[in-house]
Amino acid sequence: MLRFASLASGSGGNCLVAQADLTRVLIDCGLNLRDTERRLARLGLEPAEIDAILVTHEHGDNAGCVFDFAAAHSTLVILTHGTLRALKAEGKLHEGIRTQLVRGEERFSIGGMEVLPFTVPHDAAEPVQFVVSDGAARLGVLTDIGIGTRHVERVLSGLDALVLECNYDREMLWQGGYPRFLKERIAGPFGHLDNRDAARLLAALDCSKLKHVIGAHLSQQNNKPDLARESLAATLNCSPAWIGLATQDDGFDWRDA
Repeated sequence: MLRFASLASGSGGNCLVAQADLTRVLIDCGLNLRDTERRLARLGLEPAEIDAILVTHEHGDNAGCVFDFAAAHSTLVILTHGTLRALKAEGKLHEGIRTQLVRGEERFSIGGMEVLPFTVPHDAAEPVQFVVSDGAARLGVLTDIGIGTRHVERVLSGLDALVLECNYDREMLWQGGYPRFLKERIAGPFGHLDNRDAARLLAALDCSKLKHVIGAHLSQQNNKPDLARESLAATLNCSPAWIGLATQDDGFDWRDA
């Protein structure tokens, strides 16, 4: 059985946990160590039960606690060469950490879990996102991407569950108080998805098996939960209440894929 939950999602820190049978992984770890441990406990997990951390890229809200957690709990860290190099350059790597290098589009297994990293356009050294599976159900996680691509559409088609970035509302971003260079970075092809672009990407997928769609990485300054929900719901022709949200404070509770 494949199940998943979020510890947190947003610019203050991202962390999702996925479980296939007895294998448990974190996808990113951007909270501080104590907060990560506390939120795992809220989900009924001990840190020692985490088999590995899958790292999407080196930004602090995704990788800020990866090596602290790995050092404290002897956890394997799985990441691309570019992400490892970037984190080393920032002085984040602890001595003695176990690491495993992966490439986009090369499948691998961790215990009872199959993992597919896939490349995405984002302003990082070698960013990837992940699809994980127990061999039957498939969960896709896409939380940092500037623009949808045909490759991403192919990878994410036919999923059972999807966690999808809805970072900002375009009008709120451009009318807000961020400096222009930051607005351009967020809205650019290597930044983040707004609600409408997330909906367009969703519309391009084979959604016939989807049992869960969850909006993630919502900006607290430049988006509103109702706007994200309504945008995705319009694509799926469903009630906005059916669309889940991953929040900064609470993430979301366990769901079975």
